[in-house]
Parts: sequence; structure tokens; C-alpha cells
Amino acid sequence: MKNKAVFLDRDGVINEDKGYLYRIEDFEFIPEVFDSLLKLQKLNYKLIIITNQSGIGRGYYTLEDFNKLNDYMLRVLGDRGIKIDKVYFCPHSPNENCECRKPKTKFIYSAVKEFDLDLSKCWIIGDKPSDIEMGKNCGCKALLIDSKYVKESYDLKFMDLESAVSHIIESSNF
Repeated sequence: MKNKAVFLDRDGVINEDKGYLYRIEDFEFIPEVFDSLLKLQKLNYKLIIITNQSGIGRGYYTLEDFNKLNDYMLRVLGDRGIKIDKVYFCPHSPNENCECRKPKTKFIYSAVKEFDLDLSKCWIIGDKPSDIEMGKNCGCKALLIDSKYVKESYDLKFMDLESAVSHIIESSNF
């Protein structure tokens, strides 16, 4: 039997989006993230983060800076009993036209192979239209958290991560 996953954007979903975030002292978890991720984990969802980190490609911070912050985030989540199965990140600037920058689906299909996923049982939670477009591009159900980046109306838009996770739980077949 294939696995199921929830793909999560980082900035704006896991932590407050402060723009080109790379310093631990600036990293602030969104309050409901811990309880929400634990609920998904208890339902046997793989938890996979996919994040565009163009600040690396733009020269605002280094790969080492990203890795330090990522290690910190994973350690804090782990201390709360949350296992992130994988973090995929695109270090490229938008003008590099790479294959890994959302809304492209390279990381989704890499995760399908790596974790033996059934995309029909997978969800994407993001706060930008590119997250939703990535979901549409690969056939996942996508949920949008309302943010400053949302300029238009979406069917599955939620005020926060907690309400998006509640929707997944209500929609899941057990």
C-alpha cells in the first residue's frame, strides 16, 4: 500500500514569513504549527517541506546559512515529537529557470519515488499561488492559507494552518 503525504511550504506555513529569512534569531514558528503537524503525523501522513529559497541564488544568504536554519527548525520540531521526512529546497533565483522552483513539480515527483507516495492521497499546504499551482500541476489537493500574496479568490482558502489541517482530517478516508 502506498503512502500519503502533506507537502508544506516553509515561510508562511511553518514559520512567520519575514522575507529572505536565514537567521535563527529571526525565525518564529507559527503558533499552531506544532499541534497541527502532530495531528497529521498521527494519521500517518509523511511530512515533507518544499520551499523556494531564492535568497541563496540572489546572494542574500549562503547555503550554509540555510542549512543552519533548517537544522534548527528540524531540531525544534523533533523536540516536540514531529518528524519532517524531508526538506526539499530550490536555491535558484527566478530568472535561472530551473526545474525545482515552485510551481514546477520536480520535488513532488522525487518524493513520490523516495517515499512510495500515492498522489491522490496527498495534500499541499501553502500561502502563495505558486504552491497551489504546483498542486494542480501534479494532481494533488492543494490548500491555500490566506496571506499577503493572495490577490484572488480560491475555493480551498483557509485562515491558518490549523483550519487547513482540520479540512484534511475531515476529508480523509480512514
